Amino acid sequence: MIVSIASDHAGYDLKEIIKDYFDMNGITYKDFGTYSTESVDYPVYAKKVCASIQTEETDFGILVCGTGIGMCIAANKQRNIRAALCCDTYSAKMARLHNDANIITIGSRVTGSGLAIDIVKIFLSTDFEGGRHSGRVNMFDSL
Repeated sequence: MIVSIASDHAGYDLKEIIKDYFDMNGITYKDFGTYSTESVDYPVYAKKVCASIQTEETDFGILVCGTGIGMCIAANKQRNIRAALCCDTYSAKMARLHNDANIITIGSRVTGSGLAIDIVKIFLSTDFEGGRHSGRVNMFDSL
């Protein structure tokens, strides 16, 4: 499993904390920026992570901005991307279990770093349930 990760300036510090968690746990990742707290436009970074998933360079993505909302909207504009804004572990689990989400977005200004790590852990360790949910997930592409 390879995880792509990116943030805007507001999410930079939390992105770095998540990367530290990846490093400590042997999780392979690709960092698509930003690389500082200098102001940037989050859709640019969302698109980079989405492209890495679309080309199968990475398997899952983590996007961090101030609220997680902007990154989520930008990611979901991309084909074959199912991004979920997760502010709690239950949402992270259900995003994978029932919606086969391939990206989660997290808001650094609304989610503490400890909870963010728990959200990432749950998201990456939960498999898609399939079954009755498969047809629904397939409908996303026809919308």
